[in-house]
Amino acid sequence: MLGQALITFREVLEAALIVAITLAYLSRTGRAGMTRHLWTGVWLAVGASLAAGVVVGLIYGQLDEEALTLFEGVSALVAVVLLTSMILWMALKGPSMQEEVRTQVERATLKGAAVGLVAFAFVVVFREGLETVLFLTPFAGGEPAGTVVGAIVGVSASLVISYMMFKVGVRVDLKKFFYVTSVLLVLVAAGLAGYGVHELIEHQEEVGASVGWFGSIAYDLGIPDNSLMGNHGVIGSILAVMFGYSVKMEWGRVLVQLTYTSIFLPLTVLLYKRPELFARLTRLTARRGETSG
Repeated sequence: MLGQALITFREVLEAALIVAITLAYLSRTGRAGMTRHLWTGVWLAVGASLAAGVVVGLIYGQLDEEALTLFEGVSALVAVVLLTSMILWMALKGPSMQEEVRTQVERATLKGAAVGLVAFAFVVVFREGLETVLFLTPFAGGEPAGTVVGAIVGVSASLVISYMMFKVGVRVDLKKFFYVTSVLLVLVAAGLAGYGVHELIEHQEEVGASVGWFGSIAYDLGIPDNSLMGNHGVIGSILAVMFGYSVKMEWGRVLVQLTYTSIFLPLTVLLYKRPELFARLTRLTARRGETSG
Protein backbone atom coordinates (compact mmCIF):
# COMPACT_ATOMS: atom_id res chain seq x y z
CA MET A 1 0.00 0.00 0.00
CA LEU A 2 2.83 2.43 0.80
CA GLY A 3 4.37 2.22 -2.66
CA GLN A 4 1.01 2.76 -4.34
CA ALA A 5 0.28 5.70 -2.03
CA LEU A 6 3.68 7.26 -2.73
CA ILE A 7 3.28 6.97 -6.51
CA THR A 8 -0.26 8.37 -6.49
CA PHE A 9 0.70 11.12 -4.05
CA ARG A 10 3.60 12.27 -6.20
CA GLU A 11 1.64 12.17 -9.48
CA VAL A 12 -1.44 13.96 -8.16
CA LEU A 13 0.66 16.56 -6.35
CA GLU A 14 2.50 17.41 -9.57
CA ALA A 15 -0.80 17.92 -11.37
CA ALA A 16 -2.18 19.94 -8.45
CA LEU A 17 0.91 22.17 -8.39
CA ILE A 18 0.63 22.93 -12.11
CA VAL A 19 -3.09 23.73 -11.77
CA ALA A 20 -2.41 25.95 -8.74
CA ILE A 21 0.39 27.80 -10.54
CA THR A 22 -1.93 28.36 -13.52
CA LEU A 23 -4.75 29.65 -11.29
CA ALA A 24 -2.38 32.07 -9.57
CA TYR A 25 -1.00 33.27 -12.91
CA LEU A 26 -4.45 33.87 -14.40
CA SER A 27 -5.48 35.80 -11.31
CA ARG A 28 -2.29 37.89 -11.32
CA THR A 29 -2.69 38.78 -15.01
CA GLY A 30 -6.32 39.84 -14.62
CA ARG A 31 -7.81 36.78 -16.32
CA ALA A 32 -9.51 35.17 -13.35
CA GLY A 33 -12.68 34.77 -15.40
CA MET A 34 -10.89 32.17 -17.52
CA THR A 35 -10.43 29.77 -14.61
CA ARG A 36 -13.70 28.01 -15.53
CA HIS A 37 -12.04 26.83 -18.74
CA LEU A 38 -9.12 25.51 -16.73
CA TRP A 39 -11.45 23.53 -14.44
CA THR A 40 -13.34 22.17 -17.44
CA GLY A 41 -10.09 20.67 -18.74
CA VAL A 42 -9.21 19.33 -15.28
CA TRP A 43 -12.52 17.51 -14.79
CA LEU A 44 -12.47 16.12 -18.32
CA ALA A 45 -8.99 14.76 -17.63
CA VAL A 46 -10.06 13.23 -14.31
CA GLY A 47 -12.96 11.50 -16.06
CA ALA A 48 -10.69 10.26 -18.86
CA SER A 49 -8.15 8.95 -16.32
CA LEU A 50 -10.85 7.02 -14.44
CA ALA A 51 -12.10 5.62 -17.76
CA ALA A 52 -8.56 4.50 -18.61
CA GLY A 53 -8.36 2.75 -15.26
CA VAL A 54 -11.64 0.94 -15.92
CA VAL A 55 -10.48 -0.13 -19.40
CA VAL A 56 -7.21 -1.49 -18.04
CA GLY A 57 -9.13 -3.30 -15.28
CA LEU A 58 -11.52 -4.88 -17.80
CA ILE A 59 -8.64 -6.04 -19.99
CA TYR A 60 -6.85 -7.43 -16.95
CA GLY A 61 -9.91 -9.41 -15.88
CA GLN A 62 -10.31 -11.09 -19.29
CA LEU A 63 -6.79 -12.55 -19.50
CA ASP A 64 -6.00 -16.19 -18.83
CA GLU A 65 -3.17 -17.15 -16.47
CA GLU A 66 -0.48 -17.32 -19.14
CA ALA A 67 -1.44 -14.02 -20.76
CA LEU A 68 -1.88 -12.42 -17.33
CA THR A 69 1.70 -13.26 -16.36
CA LEU A 70 2.98 -11.72 -19.59
CA PHE A 71 0.76 -8.65 -19.14
CA GLU A 72 1.98 -8.08 -15.59
CA GLY A 73 5.61 -8.43 -16.60
CA VAL A 74 5.36 -6.05 -19.56
CA SER A 75 3.22 -3.51 -17.68
CA ALA A 76 5.73 -3.49 -14.81
CA LEU A 77 8.63 -2.73 -17.17
CA VAL A 78 6.62 -0.05 -19.00
CA ALA A 79 5.81 1.51 -15.62
CA VAL A 80 9.53 1.51 -14.76
CA VAL A 81 10.39 3.40 -17.95
CA LEU A 82 7.68 6.01 -17.35
CA LEU A 83 8.46 6.30 -13.64
CA THR A 84 12.16 6.79 -14.35
CA SER A 85 11.49 9.46 -16.97
CA MET A 86 9.18 11.26 -14.53
CA ILE A 87 11.82 11.19 -11.76
CA LEU A 88 14.54 12.54 -14.05
CA TRP A 89 12.22 15.13 -15.63
CA MET A 90 11.30 16.54 -12.23
CA ALA A 91 14.94 16.60 -11.15
CA LEU A 92 15.88 18.60 -14.25
CA LYS A 93 12.79 20.78 -14.74
CA GLY A 94 11.41 21.13 -11.21
CA PRO A 95 13.28 24.37 -10.36
CA SER A 96 11.93 26.10 -13.49
CA MET A 97 8.41 24.62 -13.29
CA GLN A 98 6.66 27.92 -12.55
CA GLU A 99 8.20 29.72 -15.51
CA GLU A 100 7.55 26.81 -17.88
CA VAL A 101 3.91 26.57 -16.79
CA ARG A 102 3.42 30.30 -17.34
CA THR A 103 4.95 30.05 -20.82
CA GLN A 104 2.68 27.13 -21.71
CA VAL A 105 -0.40 28.97 -20.41
CA GLU A 106 0.46 32.01 -22.53
CA ARG A 107 0.83 29.84 -25.63
CA ALA A 108 -2.43 28.06 -24.88
CA THR A 109 -4.43 31.26 -24.43
CA LEU A 110 -2.97 32.81 -27.56
CA LYS A 111 -4.31 29.89 -29.61
CA GLY A 112 -7.80 30.50 -28.28
CA ALA A 113 -8.80 31.57 -24.80
CA ALA A 114 -11.33 28.83 -24.03
CA VAL A 115 -10.19 25.92 -26.19
CA GLY A 116 -6.49 26.51 -25.54
CA LEU A 117 -6.85 26.57 -21.76
CA VAL A 118 -9.17 23.54 -21.69
CA ALA A 119 -6.70 21.61 -23.85
CA PHE A 120 -3.74 22.68 -21.69
CA ALA A 121 -5.43 21.58 -18.44
CA PHE A 122 -6.63 18.32 -19.98
CA VAL A 123 -3.19 17.35 -21.29
CA VAL A 124 -1.42 18.22 -18.03
CA VAL A 125 -3.85 16.38 -15.74
CA PHE A 126 -4.58 13.43 -18.03
CA ARG A 127 -0.86 12.79 -18.50
CA GLU A 128 -0.44 12.44 -14.73
CA GLY A 129 -3.65 10.40 -14.46
CA LEU A 130 -2.67 7.98 -17.23
CA GLU A 131 0.80 7.58 -15.75
CA THR A 132 -0.77 6.79 -12.38
CA VAL A 133 -2.96 4.09 -13.95
CA LEU A 134 0.06 2.55 -15.68
CA PHE A 135 2.20 2.74 -12.53
CA LEU A 136 -0.45 1.09 -10.36
CA THR A 137 -1.36 -1.67 -12.84
CA PRO A 138 1.51 -4.02 -11.83
CA PHE A 139 0.50 -3.72 -8.17
CA ALA A 140 -3.20 -4.33 -8.79
CA GLY A 141 -2.84 -8.02 -9.63
CA GLY A 142 -1.13 -9.11 -6.43
CA GLU A 143 -2.56 -6.50 -4.08
CA PRO A 144 -5.86 -5.11 -5.42
CA ALA A 145 -7.24 -3.87 -2.08
CA GLY A 146 -3.91 -2.31 -1.08
CA THR A 147 -3.66 -0.60 -4.45
CA VAL A 148 -7.10 0.98 -4.11
CA VAL A 149 -6.47 2.07 -0.52
CA GLY A 150 -3.00 3.36 -1.42
CA ALA A 151 -4.40 5.36 -4.33
CA ILE A 152 -7.08 6.93 -2.12
CA VAL A 153 -4.51 7.79 0.56
CA GLY A 154 -2.15 9.26 -2.03
CA VAL A 155 -4.82 11.42 -3.67
CA SER A 156 -6.14 12.65 -0.31
CA ALA A 157 -2.68 13.51 1.03
CA SER A 158 -1.66 15.37 -2.12
CA LEU A 159 -4.86 17.45 -2.16
CA VAL A 160 -4.48 18.30 1.55
CA ILE A 161 -0.87 19.44 1.08
CA SER A 162 -1.78 21.43 -2.04
CA TYR A 163 -4.59 23.18 -0.13
CA MET A 164 -2.26 23.97 2.79
CA MET A 165 0.37 25.39 0.46
CA PHE A 166 -1.81 27.56 -1.78
CA LYS A 167 -4.76 28.41 0.46
CA VAL A 168 -3.45 28.32 4.02
CA GLY A 169 0.02 29.55 3.08
CA VAL A 170 2.11 26.77 4.63
CA ARG A 171 5.62 26.89 3.20
CA VAL A 172 7.09 23.65 1.85
CA ASP A 173 10.61 23.20 0.51
CA LEU A 174 9.57 21.66 -2.80
CA LYS A 175 13.12 20.91 -3.92
CA LYS A 176 13.83 18.90 -0.78
CA PHE A 177 10.39 17.29 -0.95
CA PHE A 178 10.83 16.13 -4.55
CA TYR A 179 14.38 15.01 -3.78
CA VAL A 180 13.29 12.70 -0.95
CA THR A 181 10.30 11.30 -2.86
CA SER A 182 12.43 10.81 -5.98
CA VAL A 183 14.95 8.71 -4.04
CA LEU A 184 12.13 6.58 -2.63
CA LEU A 185 10.56 6.23 -6.08
CA VAL A 186 13.87 5.02 -7.52
CA LEU A 187 13.78 2.18 -4.97
CA VAL A 188 10.14 1.45 -5.87
CA ALA A 189 11.05 1.45 -9.59
CA ALA A 190 13.95 -0.93 -8.95
CA GLY A 191 11.57 -3.34 -7.25
CA LEU A 192 9.10 -2.99 -10.12
CA ALA A 193 11.85 -3.74 -12.64
CA GLY A 194 12.77 -6.88 -10.73
CA TYR A 195 9.13 -7.91 -10.46
CA GLY A 196 8.63 -7.42 -14.20
CA VAL A 197 11.61 -9.64 -14.97
CA HIS A 198 10.33 -12.25 -12.51
CA GLU A 199 6.94 -12.34 -14.26
CA LEU A 200 8.55 -12.64 -17.70
CA ILE A 201 10.72 -15.52 -16.45
CA GLU A 202 7.58 -17.22 -15.12
CA HIS A 203 5.84 -16.69 -18.46
CA GLN A 204 8.73 -18.32 -20.31
CA GLU A 205 8.52 -21.31 -17.97
CA GLU A 206 4.75 -21.52 -18.53
CA VAL A 207 5.20 -21.75 -22.29
CA GLY A 208 7.97 -24.34 -21.91
CA ALA A 209 10.91 -22.09 -22.80
CA SER A 210 14.16 -21.96 -20.86
CA VAL A 211 16.09 -18.82 -19.93
CA GLY A 212 19.05 -20.70 -18.47
CA TRP A 213 20.96 -19.28 -15.50
CA PHE A 214 19.01 -16.02 -15.81
CA GLY A 215 15.94 -17.82 -14.46
CA SER A 216 17.71 -20.02 -11.91
CA ILE A 217 17.27 -19.31 -8.20
CA ALA A 218 19.87 -16.96 -6.73
CA TYR A 219 18.70 -17.38 -3.14
CA ASP A 220 15.77 -18.74 -1.14
CA LEU A 221 15.30 -17.61 2.46
CA GLY A 222 12.76 -20.36 3.06
CA ILE A 223 10.32 -17.97 4.75
CA PRO A 224 6.61 -18.89 4.34
CA ASP A 225 4.67 -16.35 2.23
CA ASN A 226 2.13 -15.57 4.97
CA SER A 227 4.62 -15.15 7.82
CA LEU A 228 5.57 -11.68 9.09
CA MET A 229 8.58 -11.42 6.77
CA GLY A 230 7.01 -13.42 3.92
CA ASN A 231 6.06 -11.88 0.57
CA HIS A 232 2.44 -11.56 1.76
CA GLY A 233 3.24 -10.77 5.40
CA VAL A 234 2.81 -7.34 6.99
CA ILE A 235 6.50 -6.39 7.00
CA GLY A 236 7.44 -8.40 3.93
CA SER A 237 4.76 -6.83 1.73
CA ILE A 238 5.88 -3.31 2.73
CA LEU A 239 9.53 -4.14 2.03
CA ALA A 240 8.51 -5.76 -1.27
CA VAL A 241 6.81 -2.62 -2.59
CA MET A 242 9.29 -0.08 -1.21
CA PHE A 243 12.58 -1.92 -1.75
CA GLY A 244 11.86 -4.86 -4.07
CA TYR A 245 12.26 -7.41 -1.28
CA SER A 246 11.36 -11.05 -1.93
CA VAL A 247 12.01 -14.24 0.05
CA LYS A 248 13.19 -15.89 -3.19
CA MET A 249 14.73 -14.39 -6.31
CA GLU A 250 16.05 -15.52 -9.66
CA TRP A 251 19.47 -14.32 -10.82
CA GLY A 252 17.83 -12.22 -13.50
CA ARG A 253 15.72 -10.38 -10.95
CA VAL A 254 18.68 -9.75 -8.65
CA LEU A 255 20.82 -8.51 -11.54
CA VAL A 256 18.15 -6.14 -12.89
CA GLN A 257 17.31 -4.63 -9.48
CA LEU A 258 20.96 -4.10 -8.51
CA THR A 259 21.85 -2.65 -11.93
CA TYR A 260 18.89 -0.26 -11.96
CA THR A 261 19.57 0.92 -8.40
CA SER A 262 23.32 1.35 -8.97
CA ILE A 263 22.66 3.56 -12.01
CA PHE A 264 19.60 5.65 -11.18
CA LEU A 265 19.98 6.16 -7.44
CA PRO A 266 23.35 7.98 -7.67
CA LEU A 267 22.19 9.76 -10.86
CA THR A 268 19.07 11.10 -9.12
CA VAL A 269 21.09 12.23 -6.10
CA LEU A 270 23.63 13.91 -8.37
CA LEU A 271 20.95 15.77 -10.37
CA TYR A 272 19.48 17.24 -7.18
CA LYS A 273 22.74 17.89 -5.35
CA ARG A 274 24.82 19.14 -8.29
CA PRO A 275 22.44 20.43 -11.00
CA GLU A 276 25.17 22.73 -12.33
CA LEU A 277 27.14 19.68 -13.51
CA PHE A 278 24.33 18.61 -15.83
CA ALA A 279 23.81 22.19 -17.04
CA ARG A 280 27.53 22.44 -17.82
CA LEU A 281 27.47 19.10 -19.64
CA THR A 282 24.43 20.21 -21.66
CA ARG A 283 26.14 23.44 -22.72
CA LEU A 284 29.32 21.56 -23.63
CA THR A 285 27.39 19.06 -25.75
CA ALA A 286 25.54 21.87 -27.51
CA ARG A 287 28.82 23.66 -28.32
CA ARG A 288 30.36 20.49 -29.73
CA GLY A 289 27.26 19.96 -31.86
CA GLU A 290 27.55 23.50 -33.25
CA THR A 291 31.27 23.02 -33.93
CA SER A 292 30.79 19.70 -35.72
CA GLY A 293 27.92 21.17 -37.74
